[in-house]
This record gives sequence, structure tokens and C-alpha cells, in this order.
Amino acid sequence: MAENMLEIKNLSASVGEKKILDDISLNIKKGEIHVLMGPNGAGKSTLGYTLMGSPEYTITSGNIIFDGVDITEDEADKRAKAGIFLSFQEPLEVPGISLEAFIRSSLQQVTGQKVKLVAFTKEMEKQMDLLKMNPSYAQRDLNVGFSGGEKKKSEILQLLMLKPKLAILDETDSGLDVDAVRTVSKGIEEYQKQTGGSLLIITHSTKILESLHVDKAHILVKGKIVHTGDGSLIQQINEKGFDEFIPAEIKEAERKEKLMAAAKAAMEAVKQNVNNGGLDS
Repeated sequence: MAENMLEIKNLSASVGEKKILDDISLNIKKGEIHVLMGPNGAGKSTLGYTLMGSPEYTITSGNIIFDGVDITEDEADKRAKAGIFLSFQEPLEVPGISLEAFIRSSLQQVTGQKVKLVAFTKEMEKQMDLLKMNPSYAQRDLNVGFSGGEKKKSEILQLLMLKPKLAILDETDSGLDVDAVRTVSKGIEEYQKQTGGSLLIITHSTKILESLHVDKAHILVKGKIVHTGDGSLIQQINEKGFDEFIPAEIKEAERKEKLMAAAKAAMEAVKQNVNNGGLDS
């Protein structure tokens, strides 16, 4: 049996001709919690979607090994059935299907077994109570008319009901107030207690991590993991930000990009001025 739940080996990916992930390697052992942080536009969500098998991204090199099996070429549905779960940063609204029906259908698809309705309903009520969700939300269309906090809670409810081996949580805490963050964090903690599952938590904030034991933290910049440490790295980031962890060559590349963008904008302004009749006298 594999010790690692997830092995990412020299993974690079692109959208069209643009490289967005660059030679990423990391291992998540069974039961571990890893945190992925980095500046806006670093590629954090992209990594989550790539691991889940989104067709939007093309893997150009490297491998993804899940629970000892190479899933690099697998479709998203096969990865879900194998035990990978991805929460959305902005959960989709799905009119016409209730939250309860969606979770029941998902559970049946993932397990390949018929869901026993009485046991399912009892379990769902228990998990909704844990998340302080109004029971009436079970019969409402999935995420339709839900507040931002309720949408995030519905994602964690799905996590608790589906019980995957690996959960990738993409900024589940974004847009939540303090009380909602505590509730969601409690749900994540309960998931791990119930399943012993592994977690990759993508976040800008650290409040959701306060009740969780973080095994490793990774900093992603421009599609590259530039630093890895234990849970104490999160406090360092809180105090000092990301700047000291960004390699000089990346800073220089960013500086050149900004200069080129400024030069291009200036040239466009000159062209526009000429097209409008020339420079003002």
C-alpha cells in the first residue's frame, strides 16, 4: 500500500501555448494537511484544477500519482471515483436539482452503489447540524439564492458526505465572516477525524487553519513552488509576507514584464493619439 496519498512529479501544464505550472513536485502522505499559499495569480487554483483533471489545462510534462496509481491521463470523473474531491472557489449555482439530490447522486456515482435513503437522510441531517445549516437548504436548488457563506458550507457538506481520500479546498474561506470561518474549519476538522483523509488547502487567509494541524506549507509564485516548510511557515508569511521567499530571478522577470507592459501601453497611447489627429499643440 502506498505511503503517499498524492505524488506530484515535475508537473508542468499550460493553457494553449502559455505555461502556467512549471516543474512542480510535492508529496502528500496519507492523513497529512498541506497548505498552498502565494500571491494573486500564482497558479494556486490552476494546480487544483489540473490535479482534478480539468480539460482546460494541458499537462505538458510530469506525472500525478494518486494512492499509488498514475492518474495523469485520467478524466475528472475517474479521479473523483478514485477519491479526489475539489471544492470551488466560487461554487456554481445549479437550478433544477436540489442540494440533497445532487449529493445523493454524487455519492452513488462515486461509490457505484445504491444509496440507502433512510441512512443517507440521517447522515445528511447530522452533518448539516454540525455546519449550522438550516435543514430546509437540503431541498433548495443547489446554491441558488444561497449566501456566500451558505455556498461554502454546502461544499463542506459535500466533503463530509462523500468522504474522499484527498480533498483539495480552493479558498473555501474567502468571503466568510469570522463565525462562518470557524464553522467551516470545524467541518474540515471533522472530515479528517471521520476519514483520516489528506488535505491540500489553497488559501490567502490563515484563520481557517487555526484548529488544524498543518504538516507542510508551500509557497507558489509564477507557477513554481519556491519554498516549502512546516506549519511554522504560515506564521512567517503572516508576519513578513511573500517577498522574502520570492527568488531574485522571478522578481527580475516580473520587473521586466512591468516595463514591457508600460512601454506597450505608451506606444498604444501614441498610436491612438495619432489616429485621432495628432498631438495637441
